[in-house]
Order: sequence, then structure tokens, then C-alpha cells
Amino acid sequence: MSQLRYKILLLLAFMVLGTATQQAVAQDNSNKKERNYIRSGNKLYNAKRYAEAEVEYNKALQANPQSEVATFNLATTLLRQGNGTASKDDKNDPASRAESMLQSLVKSTANRDLQSKAYYDLGNIAYSRQDYAQAIEHYKNALRRNPSDDHARDNLRLAQLKKKEQDKNKQNQDQNKDQNKDQNKDQDKDKNKDQNQDKDKDKQDKNKDDQDKNQDKQNQQQQPQQQQQGGMSQQNVEQILNTMQGKENATQQRVQAVQAQQQRHQRQSTNHKW
Repeated sequence: MSQLRYKILLLLAFMVLGTATQQAVAQDNSNKKERNYIRSGNKLYNAKRYAEAEVEYNKALQANPQSEVATFNLATTLLRQGNGTASKDDKNDPASRAESMLQSLVKSTANRDLQSKAYYDLGNIAYSRQDYAQAIEHYKNALRRNPSDDHARDNLRLAQLKKKEQDKNKQNQDQNKDQNKDQNKDQDKDKNKDQNQDKDKDKQDKNKDDQDKNQDKQNQQQQPQQQQQGGMSQQNVEQILNTMQGKENATQQRVQAVQAQQQRHQRQSTNHKW
């Protein structure tokens, strides 16, 4: 029994050793494929054949999904093919894919040199989008991991200058906006003032029209009274007519008296003989 047990244990040991050996061989083959694909991708990248280099780096990631070098190189290749000014919300743009990969890489890797390079590329992405505040932060993170990175230091200075210029332009725009707002307020005030003046004038004209109408009405009401006061009553008219009739009668009587006297004189004259 002890010999049988020993043989079984020995067999299990060989099996485990064989499995471990196979895994090691497979891992070695995988790492070898990964390295070969990365080297092939690097050659294509240096030849500026970025689309072909992207294919090789993807193969390296298929061989080893955890490959940090293949991830970084693929992100760098995508940046070369993308639109640097595209919005980060544009998921179809290669630069947006690269940004997402780099952000994951700086969180997952313990390699400070790789982190520095990833932050540097993130800074370049932000700079191309004119997000200078974010670019400054990324360049600073790159320098914290690698203080000797002169490219990151130079880009940091440029981003800081651009940020100052951007802030100044924004301040001027805000001032112009405030001035335009104040001018619009003044114009609105003047417009309201003119409208109020027009309303007051219309009101005054209406009041004048009403006064004129009331005056005309009063004149119409007073006109018969004035005519009655300034003219003659029916009684006065009759008195005048009677007076005039009396005078006419008296005149006729005097005329008749004169005519009668003349007739008598004529008769007296005719009674004398020649």
C-alpha cells in the first residue's frame, strides 16, 4: 500500500509539474508573441504607418491583455491618427479612445516612468483642446513622476502662458458683456421713457380733446341762453312793433293833416275871381 501510494503521489506530482510547465511554456510563448508584436508595431510607428502599428499593438494585447507597454503604445498610435481638437465626448475619434486608455493606465500602473509619459500625453490632449487648466495639471503630474522631463516642463510653461492669455480674454469679454448689458439697460430706460412720454402726450391730447368736447358742449348749451339774453323777447318785439306802428300812424295823421290843409288852401284860392 505504501508503494502504491508513493506511485500515486509521484504521478500527481508529475501531472502538476507538467501542467505548470505547460503554463510556463504558454506564458513564455504569450510573452514572446507580445514582445514580437510590440517590436513590429514600434517599427511601423517609427515609419509613420500608424494604422498598421495599431493592428500590431492590438495583437500584443490579445496575447497579453494586461500589457501596459502595448496599452501605452496603442494609445500613442491612436493620438497620431485622431483629431487633436475633437471634443472628448466624441467617442468615435481615436484621440478620445486614447485619452480613456491613458486615464486608466495612470491609475493602474505602478511604473512611474510609464505614468509620467501617460500624463504627458494627457497634457497634450488637453492643450490641443485649449483646456489649459487641465493641461497644466497633467504636465505637473508628469513632472512629479519624472522631474527630469524637459518636454513636460516646456509644455507646462506654454500652457501657463496660454492660460493667462485665455483668462485675460475672458475678462475682457465679460467686461464687454457687462458694458453691453448696461447699454441695453440704458436703451431700455430711454425707450421706456420715450414710451411714457408718448403715453403722457397721448393722455394730454386726449384730455385736451375731452376739454374741447366739453367746451363745445357747454357752448352749445349756453348758446340758446346767450341768444335769449342778448336778443329780444317776444314781449319786447311786440312793444317795438306797437311803437313803430304808433309812430307810423302819427306820421300818417300829420301827412293827412298837411294834405287837408293844402286842399283847403287850394279851395280858398279857387273861390277868388280873376
